Amino acid sequence: MPQRRCHGCKFAAETASKGPGRLFEKGRSGTPVGRPRSARNKATLAADALFDSEAEALSRKAVELAVGGSEAALRLCLARIIAPRRERPIQLAVPSIQSASDIAAAMGTIVKAAAQGTVTPDEAFKLSHMVDTFVRAIDTSDFDRWLQMLENARAAESSNAVGWYRR
Repeated sequence: MPQRRCHGCKFAAETASKGPGRLFEKGRSGTPVGRPRSARNKATLAADALFDSEAEALSRKAVELAVGGSEAALRLCLARIIAPRRERPIQLAVPSIQSASDIAAAMGTIVKAAAQGTVTPDEAFKLSHMVDTFVRAIDTSDFDRWLQMLENARAAESSNAVGWYRR
């Protein structure tokens, strides 16, 4: 009996072994070599050539529009002239944190600085995460110290044990 074609597909025998609706094996591309890394679309190449030849005139026109009062042109020019703001150092005197009880004072200082505009809300959020991380480190250190104390007390207790079970 001849092999039936599914929906007119000439690869019916191959797709039957690869699964329904699959032209290629799972995980394997139909073009394994793929597109070369440096290949660019023709439209992109044409646009680049056009902008390269007119870059000076376009820049001059954008500056003229910005000086003339166009907000969009002004934003465009300023975005090119001034680099976007990155993180900046913060001058904020946060009280020392020695234990979990010192958190309230430190967080109060951060919240007050954000409310006054000394730091941005995002900077205050990052500072609060730093305080939280510092407190977790203190808690971990305290827990380790407490565990060591318990282990030492248990070791001392078992070495001082007297009775029928100890020889």
